Amino acid sequence: MSLPRRAAVIILSLIAAIIALFALYTWAALHWSYSEGDRAGYLQKFSKKGWLCKTWEGEILLSSMPGAIPEHFAFTVRDDAVAKQMLAAMGHRVQISYQQHKGLPSTCFGETEYFVTGVTVGPQPPAPPSAM
Repeated sequence: MSLPRRAAVIILSLIAAIIALFALYTWAALHWSYSEGDRAGYLQKFSKKGWLCKTWEGEILLSSMPGAIPEHFAFTVRDDAVAKQMLAAMGHRVQISYQQHKGLPSTCFGETEYFVTGVTVGPQPPAPPSAM
């Protein structure tokens, strides 16, 4: 094997190894969660976003103590069935279960690192009393 051909094989092998390692890292980041948990609040924003990679992005207003500044929790939904449940729950109190995936290499997987895996819709808030 000549020297230029050997160098080309080595370079192509290195490129293939780098691509394989990147794919393995991405797979691991998507399938192993850093943390899991639940949050509850009022679903106030939910939409499909992105130029090239469309993802479902949402935000809940977390319940807080009276007089405290409300906190927002941004999340991503990757499952269309969960997204359909979220769309039906707009404006309602929800409890979401999520997994946190740190270190994803791109926003194509979602704009946040919190991926919702389930949603439970809570009871409707009572209607304000009508003035007579």
